[in-house]
Amino acid sequence: MTIEVNGKSLDTDEEGYLADLSQWEPDVATVMAEIDECELSDNHWEVINFLREYYEEYQIAPAVRVLTKAIGKKLGKDKGSSKYLYELYPYGPAKQACKYAGLPKPTGCV
Repeated sequence: MTIEVNGKSLDTDEEGYLADLSQWEPDVATVMAEIDECELSDNHWEVINFLREYYEEYQIAPAVRVLTKAIGKKLGKDKGSSKYLYELYPYGPAKQACKYAGLPKPTGCV
């Protein structure tokens, strides 16, 4: 599968994750969100940017429990809840947010 971003065709796997993580740019997230009929707010971007920093530091995409805990530590208790994250990413916070962030699917996600 491929997605079109700024005139470039980017390969994705069958679930829509980027095949080449180095091709990510913010417009990739916007296009992926449009495909899912989701409009990215500042709160979405806060999670996407957090995930990219987390991946850069640990070289792994966090599962939802780790994500919830880590976001709570960095962004505050109100944002570090499953309820909040599922409101932003109804298809699964770790799974959907990692996809938009250009990261691999988190381990343990179905």
